[in-house]
Amino acid sequence: MRKTLRVAFAIDLGEGLSLRALDDADAEELFTLIETNRAHLAAWMPFVGQTRGVADSLAFIRAARRQYEDNRGMQLALLQGKQIIGVAGFHAIDWTRKSTSIGYWLAADRQGAGTMTAAVCALLDHAFDGWLLNRVEIRAGVLNSRSRAIPQRLGFREEGVLRSAERIGTRVIDHAVYVMTAREWKRTARELGRALRASEQPARRQVS
Repeated sequence: MRKTLRVAFAIDLGEGLSLRALDDADAEELFTLIETNRAHLAAWMPFVGQTRGVADSLAFIRAARRQYEDNRGMQLALLQGKQIIGVAGFHAIDWTRKSTSIGYWLAADRQGAGTMTAAVCALLDHAFDGWLLNRVEIRAGVLNSRSRAIPQRLGFREEGVLRSAERIGTRVIDHAVYVMTAREWKRTARELGRALRASEQPARRQVS
C-alpha cells in the first residue's frame, strides 16, 4: 500500500542553505544555471543535452510536481540565500520494498564546500525518519570522483558496479552503486553529530 508523502516542502540546511520545491517561476533561473554550467554538467548528466531552452526546464519542473503529487518521488531546488545553485531529490520510491535513490547536481563554482553533502544528509533524514524507508541508493559514474565522494564521505557501502548503466550523448558509462540502510544511517548520523560537536568545542571555549 502506498503512503502519502509527508515531507516538508522546504528544508533549512543552515548557513543560508535550503532545499525547496521547484516552482514554474524558477524555470528561467534554472535554465540559466544549466546553461552556465553546461560544460561542467554535460559529462555526467544526460538531461543537459535535452535541455535547450527555458521551456525544457519548465517541463522538468512540472514533471517534478506530478511526480510529487503521484507519490513517486521529489525534486528540490538547492538554494544559497534565494539563488538556485543546484538540484537534489529522490528518484522513484518503491513503497513495497521501502527503498528509493537520491540524485543531485551542483553548480561548478559551489563545489568543495560540503554543500551537497549537507543536502544529502537532510534527504536521508527524510527518507528514514519521515518516510520510514529501509534503503537509499546513490549511483554515480565510476569516473565521477566528486559525485562518488558524497556517499563515500557519509559512510554508504559500495555494493558494486553496473556496467554500461547509462548513455550520455555518444558515451556509455558504468555506475558505482552505493547503499545506506536505515539502521546504518542511525549509527552514522549519531557519529556525524558527535564529530560536529567536537569540532565546535574550541570555538565555544574561545568565546567563553
